[in-house]
Amino acid sequence: MPTPETPTAADTPAPAEDKHELKRALGPKLLILFVIGDILGTGIYATTGQVAGKVGGALWVPFAIGFVVAILTAASYVELVGKYPKAAGAALYTQKAFKVPFLTFIVAFMVMCSGLSSASAAARAFSGDYLSEFTDAIPPTLVAITFIVALAALNLRGVSESVKTNVVLTLVELSGLAIILGIGAYAVLTGDGEPSRLTDFEASGTGFSLMTGVLGATALAFFAFVGFEDSVNMAEETKDPTRTFPRAIFIGVAVTGTIYILVALVSSLLVDYKTLEGSSGPLLEVVKAGGVDFPPKLFALIALFAVTNSALINIMMASRLCYGMANERILPKAMGRVLPARRTPVVGIVFVALLAIGLVSTGEIQGLGDTTSFLLLCVFFVVNVAALVLRRDRVEHRHFRAPTIVPVLGAITALVLASPLADRAADVYIRAGVLLAIGIALWAVNKLVLKARSEEHAKAGGDVTK
Repeated sequence: MPTPETPTAADTPAPAEDKHELKRALGPKLLILFVIGDILGTGIYATTGQVAGKVGGALWVPFAIGFVVAILTAASYVELVGKYPKAAGAALYTQKAFKVPFLTFIVAFMVMCSGLSSASAAARAFSGDYLSEFTDAIPPTLVAITFIVALAALNLRGVSESVKTNVVLTLVELSGLAIILGIGAYAVLTGDGEPSRLTDFEASGTGFSLMTGVLGATALAFFAFVGFEDSVNMAEETKDPTRTFPRAIFIGVAVTGTIYILVALVSSLLVDYKTLEGSSGPLLEVVKAGGVDFPPKLFALIALFAVTNSALINIMMASRLCYGMANERILPKAMGRVLPARRTPVVGIVFVALLAIGLVSTGEIQGLGDTTSFLLLCVFFVVNVAALVLRRDRVEHRHFRAPTIVPVLGAITALVLASPLADRAADVYIRAGVLLAIGIALWAVNKLVLKARSEEHAKAGGDVTK
């Protein structure tokens, strides 16, 4: 792994705060836990079974490939957030690299939609089989909508409250995965399980069809890794972001990648892939098959906390993205309005919550999760290329710089996994196409509004940049 250059305090002077800036509340340890909590959650708890259905007993392979893809793109994000520690993330990098407002808006819109589809997938997972361990009397859609509203209210209270809640939920979901690993260790020591499953590939056919099956499983498994890219939108709420982000993101991706591979190994060792495929709570199947007297309801409760954490973080990030884009004049200025007492982006939070409610009302967990992966893989391709283009843009402070081959490989792997080679269902492309069409329409409307304001200011002899 490349080593970040360590800047001095003089390299990154602290900017003066004003009433329009977000509060810098995140230190190094809190940010590491934040990144881990952002990545962990819905993907591993809810989609492991679908990955097994695509690839068979060797379901650890897609998670291992997904880890490599994630670490490559994470390096590009670390380099870019070190150069430009602003809240807009991929949208900011795209604009600086290509200076094409249309492309910038589309990238920003895709990032926002990926966060919302991920949060919506988490809300759907919350209302599914894990909750059914306790009750199935409440309609799942109503549960999911109420869930989104509650998390939006928590977000409005402030970043400190939200991140502290994230830390608690992260520790809970880590305990759930630790239980799975403990059950796996017990099975190995007692000779239980079927080690032969770990090398069984059930993707149909051989050669090219086998490759597309594995790529399809990897693309779905990649949903479990999304989240590290969201953390860069917290740059304006992080203390000394140039120094803090490299360690936080790399440690976060490494820890979660290791956990995912081990959990996949344990799942395949103890449960047949067909059983995993048929469950929306696959890790609960592992607990029941593990030969350890652990209460299934307790594990289901832990899983509910895990998917809650995923939704909380994604709603938080989508709202911060709205705030950042508003400051960059990509979205209307009102989207950057901050709640005076709490200094949280109130308009952005309300806006993304309404969109998430629409998604949970019309989609299911697998389709929403796969849509998240596809949208982010497209964005990751652009971000990796942007990292290469922006090498010509020098900044005064020192920052992390990845070897050139890293963003090159990151761009290639993201493009392959986003392509039809990944054997993705057609409805995912249709959903993404509809979202993209909505984005184009919104971009056109926003451009017309800015043009009208420009003409109005010109007639009045005013300054359009104010």
